[in-house]
Amino acid sequence: MNKYQRAAAAPPGDVTRLAYGGARKELRRGSEWFVRDIPAHRAEKPYRCPDCGSEIPVGQAHVVAWRADHLFGDEAAVRDRRHHHLHCWRS
Repeated sequence: MNKYQRAAAAPPGDVTRLAYGGARKELRRGSEWFVRDIPAHRAEKPYRCPDCGSEIPVGQAHVVAWRADHLFGDEAAVRDRRHHHLHCWRS
């Protein structure tokens, strides 16, 4: 089997992450969220974590999340996205 036959036989990949800028879908508190990891080297601005209320400083890895089922659609969901500490998001 050549590489083209193997590619054709492989199951289709999850295109959700491609469609939403590398975000994955997660279920949190009964709602679906798109979640994207922000590595330390890409954390260029400070943010306020909505879970604990403290600052996420520049250079600290964290996640950004937005509702997958926003009442006003995808554009509104992206406008309402929030940055969370990794430990706050996981708890």
